[in-house]
Amino acid sequence: QVQLVESGGGLVQAGGSLRLSCAASGRTFSSYTMGWFRQAPGKEREFVAAIRWSGGTTYYADSVKGRFTISRDNAKNTVYLQMNSLKPEDTAVYVCALETYARYGSSPYRTNTYDYWGQGTQVTVSS
Repeated sequence: QVQLVESGGGLVQAGGSLRLSCAASGRTFSSYTMGWFRQAPGKEREFVAAIRWSGGTTYYADSVKGRFTISRDNAKNTVYLQMNSLKPEDTAVYVCALETYARYGSSPYRTNTYDYWGQGTQVTVSS
């Protein structure tokens, strides 16, 4: 089993920054991809960013490219999401997810790729 715990959310004004963290514990030796998704009230969960645990290849949604940066600290089993130039439309619950092994045809952009999910952290951007 793996546990994922997010932190770093909060209330920020438009144009501000936040850094989210996702700490993984448990059977973390089997980690392939870590992803961030978000879900706003009344909307479906959407992909934000992802990073391959080995090699560090990154993926971003078009809506956050150039503003958000995903990174990892392998020694701490932690993934970060640096969010700059925040907009009110970034307001959502941000959830991290873990894909434990590579699957043929899988995509880091899809929710069904991931095996474990955190509980989420609220990010609110005021205008």
